[in-house]
Amino acid sequence: MTQSVVVQVGQCGNQIGCCFWDLALREHATVNQKGIYDEAISSFFRNVDTRVVGDGSSISKGIIRSLKARAVLVDMEEGVVNEILQGPLRDVFDSKQLITDISGSGNNWAMGHKVFGSLYREQILEKLRKSAEHCDCLQCFFIIHSMGGGTGSGFGTFLLKVLEDEFPEVYRFVTAVYPSSEDDVITSPYNSLLAMKELNEHADCVLPVDNQSLFDIISKIDLVVSSGKLGPLVKPDSLVTSGARAFKKQHKKPFDAMNNIVANLLLHLTSSARFEGSLNMDLNEISMNLVPFPQLHYLVSSLMPLYTLADVNIPPRRLDQMFSDAFSKDHQLIQADPKHSLYLACALMVRGNVQISDLRRNIERLKPSLQFVSWNQEGWKTSLCSVPPVGHSHSLLALANNTCVKPTFIELRERFMRLYKKKAHLHHYLQVEGMEESCFTEAVSSLSALIEEYDQLDATKSVPVESVPRLSVAV
Repeated sequence: MTQSVVVQVGQCGNQIGCCFWDLALREHATVNQKGIYDEAISSFFRNVDTRVVGDGSSISKGIIRSLKARAVLVDMEEGVVNEILQGPLRDVFDSKQLITDISGSGNNWAMGHKVFGSLYREQILEKLRKSAEHCDCLQCFFIIHSMGGGTGSGFGTFLLKVLEDEFPEVYRFVTAVYPSSEDDVITSPYNSLLAMKELNEHADCVLPVDNQSLFDIISKIDLVVSSGKLGPLVKPDSLVTSGARAFKKQHKKPFDAMNNIVANLLLHLTSSARFEGSLNMDLNEISMNLVPFPQLHYLVSSLMPLYTLADVNIPPRRLDQMFSDAFSKDHQLIQADPKHSLYLACALMVRGNVQISDLRRNIERLKPSLQFVSWNQEGWKTSLCSVPPVGHSHSLLALANNTCVKPTFIELRERFMRLYKKKAHLHHYLQVEGMEESCFTEAVSSLSALIEEYDQLDATKSVPVESVPRLSVAV
């Protein structure tokens, strides 16, 4: 069994991380009711005997003593990390897993990347090495950060390069939260574009998520909840909608519920590596099968059902609807329409009460309406994990390497250029040591080259696919 380490950076990264650890503990507590430390729990948690002075003695088998998250928490402001340490998850972390400052990055990528990156490089490296030493078989680093803030975008992407240099054989999966067009951080287009260059060069897979899509999804759930039509349709206390309490506060944006969706994305992504199933998919298989070219590693995700059905025996029509929703633009975690764009590859990761025949039937049903690149017409990767999410009978995570991600990047470049043409706020960045205007021009060139690659793929959409004759075997 392999292990993974979660590196949560900045306010956004730590808030999502907090949700993730809460949901992971709840999920394992539901599945593992005997309290025995097993391989599934070991993927994200160490079992520590806290009676031993120092770092605690790791226990590989037997009863659970004290679970410690395989995590490193980074923030250049202490607020969110202090909240975590004073909250219900305080015993899951200790001070040796934290890096905090008090000044913050001031919504400035250069401060996070150039200043704090250099200042804390050795400390972060030591904590990462320590986390790696506690693993028997470290497979992946999951990095969670925002793209719009200073610490998340700056320090988060600085970390990527450190990880690539120090752990070149370990996968780097990034969950990056992109700002909406109504973002309240004026400099977020600069931060996002500078961060994009680093993601292009140093990440293995990026799961982009945008705040507007999350908010739209939560609003739809809110609509059903507030209409009083809960009945068997919506479970406010299930894993996916456990932030539903936030719906009661109509005047506030339900960030907890939004963070829960992203945390569930990570939980689902790793389910096949943690639990038994008739068709398992490891993290290395995701990268191997869904990323045909190094830079085209952005995977559009959708999670179904967001408000799930309550019944265990799923009528086929309802199960089929879940697969249909996975390709609908209303269910994507970024503003995208994969059904009307070009697929390079697609993964369907199913949990719970679903059969392989259900998977195959739905792929055959949906294939005619989806356009794949000519050289990968059978570009499907599937997995079945027998353990469903808590409170649900089944769920589906779809990961699509699809050109529909391109409009997000184009809009980001346009928002960047509106500021950059006026050189607005540029001096805040250029006064940071090591930061030059060429950093901006190189970042724009990098993103433009990425957009051009997607353009070239889109240009092949109208090219008819030749039917290749199958090999005939003489009997």
